[in-house]
Order: sequence, then C-alpha cells, then structure tokens
Amino acid sequence: MRVRKKKNCDIRLEKSGSLWIKNPQDLKGKWAEEFGNQNPIHIEIGSGKGKFICEMAEKYPDINFIAIEVVKDVIVIAMEKAEPKGLKNLRFLIADAGNLCDYFEKGEVKRIYLNFSDPWKKRKQAKRRLTHKNFLDIYKNLLNNGDFIWFKTDNKALFEFSLNSFAEENFKMSEISFDLHNSDFEDNVMTEYETRFSEQGMPIYRVCATYLGWE
Repeated sequence: MRVRKKKNCDIRLEKSGSLWIKNPQDLKGKWAEEFGNQNPIHIEIGSGKGKFICEMAEKYPDINFIAIEVVKDVIVIAMEKAEPKGLKNLRFLIADAGNLCDYFEKGEVKRIYLNFSDPWKKRKQAKRRLTHKNFLDIYKNLLNNGDFIWFKTDNKALFEFSLNSFAEENFKMSEISFDLHNSDFEDNVMTEYETRFSEQGMPIYRVCATYLGWE
C-alpha cells in the first residue's frame, strides 16, 4: 500500500522526541537503562499507526514496549497518538527488521508481536515475509529459550506459510486460531487493520510461537 507523505513529518517527529530513539544501536544491551527498570521488553515489528502498541502500553504498565516501523510517515502518527498519553514504558524506532540484531542483545526481548504484516503474495517475494526463515533466525538472536512470537494476520496463505516456517525453525506453536474473534482467547488488543477487517466479517488468524532454542 502506498503511503502518503505527511506534511512537516520531520518537524512532527522532533516534537515527539522523548519517545523516538534515533540511535538504537547505542542502546544495545542497555535498554533497561533507557527505561529505568528491569521490566520485560516486548517489541512490535511493523507497528503502523500505533493503536495496538499504545493500548498495550496503557494496559500493561509493568512491561516496556518498543514500536518498530520502517516508514516515518506512518510512525509519526503513532508517536503523536502516544505522546499525550504520557506513556513512560513506550519507545519508537524507525528501523528495518533486518537490522534488529544491531539494536538488541540476546535475551533482551521477551516477546515479539507481528501484526498484519505485509503478505508479499508472490512466491519470489517470500524472503520479504516477516515469518520467513531469514527473519526467524534474526528473532532467535533476540529471544531466550521459552520466549514468544505472537502472530496475527487476515491472510490465510500467509498464516499457513508462517505455521510451516515456525515448525521448521524450532518454534512450538500453541493457541492456533483460524477465527480469533470467535475463539476463547481473552487478551486480544486490536490493530487498526484488525478493527476494519473484523467489521467486515473477515476471519482473523493467530498463533503463539514459543522459541525452543537452537538445535
């Protein structure tokens, strides 16, 4: 989907500067110092306009959240949404998922959220999917054994691809749902996309993937 350029985007980003981590590589291994506590860190890769991550940070003040988005014209909206809430446990990175090992030490991240990631539908685009082996290998370098990836999508083909990827890369899957909103899962916080899709009656697919460690 093409993203419209936001007027005065750089100026708007600077106004939310307390939430924006400009040089995340400097905090590798030091995120506890940035947040001022030893609370677990959860990251959302592809945070979009921020509905999910802002609501999660409000709901769970004893967890530190980091929103990661590669498009600054999108993340500025999320930052502007978060800034007036005064959330001390939320930070934002403008970064590519392929570079996450430059920003986090092994075990610094307790949970990864992948919400409605781009399905990259063409077969030749498979390596761009955030649940492709190449990305799962990156996530393994952030997580400890027993840590989690929570994945949600509206795209059945991507969901099936992802289930296979998790199985092949030593993740144990649980809470698999092919219709999340008609399941008994009670801890669901919706994204902007999810709200729209659910209103249209579309099924939402979800899985919890637990990292079992390097083989």
